[in-house]
Amino acid sequence: MENKEKVKKLIDLRVEAKLGGGEKRIASQHAKGKYTARERIDMLLDEGSFEELDMFVTHRCHNFGMEKDKFLGDGVVTGHGTIDGRTVFVYAQDFTVFGGSLSETMALKICKVMDMAMKMGAPIIGINDSGGARIQEGVNALAGFAEIFERNILASGVVPQISAIYGPCAGGAVYSPALTDFILMTENTSYMFVTGPKVVKSVTGEDISTEDLGGASMHTKKSGVAQFKVETEEEGMMLIRKLLSYLPQNNLEEAPLFNTNDPIDRMEDSLNEIIPDNPNKPYDVKDVIHAIVDNEEFLEVHRFFAKNVVVGFARFNGQSTGIIANQPNFMGGVLDCDASRKAARFVRFCDAFNIPILTLVDVPGFLPGSSQEYQGIITHGAKLMFAYGEATVPKVTVTLRKSYGGAHCVMSSKQLRGDFNYAWPTAEIAVMGASGAIEVLEGRTIVKMENAEEKAQFIADKTAEYNTAFANPYNAASYAYIDDVIEPRNTRFRVIRAFQALQTKKLANPLKKHSNIPL
Repeated sequence: MENKEKVKKLIDLRVEAKLGGGEKRIASQHAKGKYTARERIDMLLDEGSFEELDMFVTHRCHNFGMEKDKFLGDGVVTGHGTIDGRTVFVYAQDFTVFGGSLSETMALKICKVMDMAMKMGAPIIGINDSGGARIQEGVNALAGFAEIFERNILASGVVPQISAIYGPCAGGAVYSPALTDFILMTENTSYMFVTGPKVVKSVTGEDISTEDLGGASMHTKKSGVAQFKVETEEEGMMLIRKLLSYLPQNNLEEAPLFNTNDPIDRMEDSLNEIIPDNPNKPYDVKDVIHAIVDNEEFLEVHRFFAKNVVVGFARFNGQSTGIIANQPNFMGGVLDCDASRKAARFVRFCDAFNIPILTLVDVPGFLPGSSQEYQGIITHGAKLMFAYGEATVPKVTVTLRKSYGGAHCVMSSKQLRGDFNYAWPTAEIAVMGASGAIEVLEGRTIVKMENAEEKAQFIADKTAEYNTAFANPYNAASYAYIDDVIEPRNTRFRVIRAFQALQTKKLANPLKKHSNIPL
């Protein structure tokens, strides 16, 4: 064969590989409102940056006549490219080839780019669109899954891992995304579950749709399995690019620093009036966040799940920062099981990747009741306490209003190694609110009082006495648990100054194999 013919063969094979399962299956993929694996990668990466690996890999299965049916690439496109000029490794399952089902060789391709990502210290992005394990390959397919899972585990906290679910993801396949840092799902075209609707019905008798069992809305609102929900794949790719802009390449790097035209000393007068006079009246803590961050830009994570706590990324003077804030606008900002684990996981992610943490506190306590106790509120609350106490990144805390009881301790208090703990003049730091405290302290006296007017006056006097003593930040400040009481409109400046002072912070936890976080 002459050189010219060899080159032509190479070109022809590349064309064949890029067609995946063929024109007909590509048309079917498009008819479902879905893109092909290569189209998705081109959408995600900087133009012209993708370098594909293992284009000519084929499966090795000889069962059920599979040896007669082979496709170049074997159902997954793998390689590396750049996002905003920074290297990332990526794999995208190709639903046009055997429904994107995972084979031994597909797993080998995925594992190869994951190993490279670890070696090079670069993020790994997986685009999932698969019917699950390739049944014809039996235990080899299962072994392939387990090889991927092990790499997800070892990469955790070393390089950022992002999963985009752009189609089916069922059975054992769900555990790779579950082991990654962030999961993104598309509305109406993606789903995740361990067992599908048919199996559920045959085993339990429950009749449920695919969407209700494992759709994007369910996983972003109820289960909390997925952090992001998008309407289109294009929107999803833009979101991944934006998310990565806040993250370092790996755990040994600092998060990227951006230039900003937002002045450090910008005053926000509205903050002086944002806390209602009535301590039981809600306000939106996101208004506080948008007012103090660079250019009002805030990328919220887990927006639809456990809305009583808000978490996400922003920048202060160009520096990436993770924000955790109680949300008085939802359930009064109380901490429950879901809010505790949502916040805990986010704190641990930030700590793993050297992202400073700002905590905005307005928490009346943990949610009481048998339902929460049965669900293990003690353990879930302990997760959040553990996450904050273990974190060694710079931690700045601002108490806006209520900070009561155990919830005060949990929310990045000074005793959990908060570096700078500030409070607004509206802050109330105490074991509990005035009404509950008076009931405990003066309950017997109140019960004995028969005159209604005297009783009301006594309660009012004792409440005023309690509020004077505790419903303010100055008692805590007198013990140096609060470093300073700051004017609300000056919060941005004080937070930035605090993080600037913490840039050279050095803190290490005791040497150990690993901690045993309450799970």
